[in-house]
Amino acid sequence: MTAQVDYLVVVFTATSGASGDLLGSDEKELVQLVWQLVDVKNKKLQHWLKQLAGAGTSVCLCTDGQLHIRQVIHPEAASKNILVPDCFYSFFDLRKEFKKHFPAPDLKALNVHTMAESTQQLQVMSSVVLALLSEPFCHTFSNPERVSEKFESGTCSKMEKVCDNTVIRARGLPWQSSDQDIARFFRGLNIAKGGVALCLNAQGRRNGEALVRFVSEEHRELALQRHKHHMGNRYIEVYKATGDDFLKIAGGTSHEVAMFLSREDQIIVRMRGLPFTATHEQVLAFFSPEDELKETCPVSGGKDGILFVRYPDGRPTGDAFVLFACEEHAQCALRKHKEILGKRYIELFKSTAAEVQQVLNRYSSTPLISVAPAPLMPVLPTVSLLPPPGGVRDCLRLRGLPYTASIEDILTFLGEFTQDIRPHGVHMVLNQQGRPSGDCFIQMTSAERALQASQRLHKHVMSSQRGANSRYVEVFPCSAEEMGLVLMGGSLSGTGLSPPPCKSRRLSPPSYSFTPAPPVLPPEAAAALYPPIGQVVLAPRPLPPGHAYYPASAQLYMNYAAYYPSPPGSPNTLGFFPSPSSIASPGGLVRMPGLTYNSNGVKELINAVQGYQYAPEDAFMHAHGPVHTHDPTRTLLTQPKEWVCI
Repeated sequence: MTAQVDYLVVVFTATSGASGDLLGSDEKELVQLVWQLVDVKNKKLQHWLKQLAGAGTSVCLCTDGQLHIRQVIHPEAASKNILVPDCFYSFFDLRKEFKKHFPAPDLKALNVHTMAESTQQLQVMSSVVLALLSEPFCHTFSNPERVSEKFESGTCSKMEKVCDNTVIRARGLPWQSSDQDIARFFRGLNIAKGGVALCLNAQGRRNGEALVRFVSEEHRELALQRHKHHMGNRYIEVYKATGDDFLKIAGGTSHEVAMFLSREDQIIVRMRGLPFTATHEQVLAFFSPEDELKETCPVSGGKDGILFVRYPDGRPTGDAFVLFACEEHAQCALRKHKEILGKRYIELFKSTAAEVQQVLNRYSSTPLISVAPAPLMPVLPTVSLLPPPGGVRDCLRLRGLPYTASIEDILTFLGEFTQDIRPHGVHMVLNQQGRPSGDCFIQMTSAERALQASQRLHKHVMSSQRGANSRYVEVFPCSAEEMGLVLMGGSLSGTGLSPPPCKSRRLSPPSYSFTPAPPVLPPEAAAALYPPIGQVVLAPRPLPPGHAYYPASAQLYMNYAAYYPSPPGSPNTLGFFPSPSSIASPGGLVRMPGLTYNSNGVKELINAVQGYQYAPEDAFMHAHGPVHTHDPTRTLLTQPKEWVCI
């Protein structure tokens, strides 16, 4: 629309929530919609609509800013499945039209709360329109703002320049959501062609995030105002992102993919779990079977509408993308989800052009995210972080425990082998959130008993006293070194033992030395970079003979990154596994603030400092006065709010 329109409909809206510049940002319902008709040719207000019936009469909306149309009317219509008239897809922004003659003033929307205020604001807007139409301005209302009616899919090249101020990241999406669902969430805002890129995790599945590219920075700022708006029953988080983030996900360079995605108005369906020997003919027969009793959904373009995903050496990955001409055929194809092709069931998902690019990039080029983090210090000596092979496998690993399992449940499960457990030899592994991970390590008195226990108890069922669930548990023998690495953040699986992300010599307290190695940094520099941890933690005392229950190793493992042992193993706030040999170490000072008054007192404190002993001459002092000065049995603990242990 480039010519002058005949009539302008000045529209003003109000919601039950925020108004002014925050109109529509809180997802509240529309409660007021008032309008005023302006005759552009005669430059006067019009109160009747009967004169608009003539052929060739042009009408366009006019609003105070973008929010009334883009942030109120279209989002509410999308959430309630209301089809809005065509006239709501184009409008004039009165602020922009006003700035064409007066560029300096920065107009701000008024905070409107009542119907009278809405009517007053409408009259002000109508007066501004009439003033612009009159002399000396004689303004021409042409080239209105446009609202995209539907999202257009397309491709994006890695060489394309994407402005950082036009991209957002949406988080918390339902895993089955498509690019059309995301475009519906941002209804009223113009998304660039092919501007929705669904993110995949390391396993190639959607992770609930998407990158969205808008046509301008103005639309991106409006999209950020929809932070924590709802898609169904889920609220969606909206954050700023960069153009490089978008290109990493949606950008591609493959000519084959570009040809496949060049067909517009096509619906893409992803196939996952294909036999490695699957051919184009088998895929076509899967969607268009000869059996008349089954639904037929023809593939658009025949063989050209099928794209197999392959590794760089040509081996198939088991994934493929298929094109369908219309939504009806695509929905028919999706109903074949988990039907059999050959001897495998096939998973079907509605896909997008950006997902095609992302999957092809993942399999045909270097990974988007580096698998191994960069080294902390490039000058560190090259040493193996894995324990030497051939260690004594005198420990047990229990995998698949019920998440409600306790120490008592584990002891009951072991039965007669309980008497072969070393004192304090049960170590449960917690995840990063401090919850049970389903794994447990047990130190046995001998490798023979550990092997017998694994052979007899493997895949037996364990019950939990705190829950009704029961699970079979896998039992494997392992070494103390393997246990130590897992407890400090490494992983132990069928493919081998992976070291923890931060098993480094310089992370250990200075009072425990490793095997002599050439120094990496001068002592002065190391002291400045890494303060001595021994000054802030409780130094373990050597245990009397007969209580050696930690691994017989000269190394000290620090629980730094991922997993934490829990009672009655090592302390749940410190992850040290000292040698049972006598280690000369001075006494340490520990303060325990914040103890709850309703705690179990003795039991909790002993669990926290088990494995450590204090000398008979040591004293326990409460923060507000002495409690006692001598404790020959070393078990006398009361229940103060705060303890200082010397």
